[in-house]
Amino acid sequence: MTTQRAVEQFLAQKHLALAGASRGGRKFGNTVHKELTRKGYDVLLVHPEAADIAGQRCYPHLMDLPKDVGGLVLVVPSDKSEDLVQQAAAAGIRNIWMQQGSESDKAVEFCKANGINEVHGECILMFAQPTGFHKFHKVIWGWLGKLPKEEA
Repeated sequence: MTTQRAVEQFLAQKHLALAGASRGGRKFGNTVHKELTRKGYDVLLVHPEAADIAGQRCYPHLMDLPKDVGGLVLVVPSDKSEDLVQQAAAAGIRNIWMQQGSESDKAVEFCKANGINEVHGECILMFAQPTGFHKFHKVIWGWLGKLPKEEA
C-alpha cells in the first residue's frame, strides 16, 4: 500500500524521467509530461524508439539520460514496468511512481526488495499541485478515505 510519506518523497524530486509519452501526443503520458513541466518539474522523456516527442529529445534507456534524475514516472502497460524499474535501479534512480494501470506485482516487489521508494495505484496529477478535475478528485478521495495514509 502506498503511504503519504512515499508520495511526499517522490514529489520532492524536481528532476524526473518519464516513460510512457507517445509520439502522437494523445496518451495520458503526454498529459503527465505537460502538467509536470508546467508545475516546475524538469522532465526527461524515455522512449525506446522515438528520437523526440513534441520537439523534446527522448532517450532510449534510463542509462542514457544525460544527468541524474531523482525519480521515474511510469505511464506504460504493466508488462513493461518490471524491466523499467530494473533499469531505474541500475541507473541509480531511487524513486518510482507507477501510474494507475502501470504497476505490476513483480515491479512493486522488485522496488521493495531493492530499497526503492515506490508509489503505485495513484494518479500523480492528484498529488503534484493538483488543479481542476484532479484537485476535485483528490478532495472526493479524501472524503472517502482513499488517500494514502501515514505509516503506522
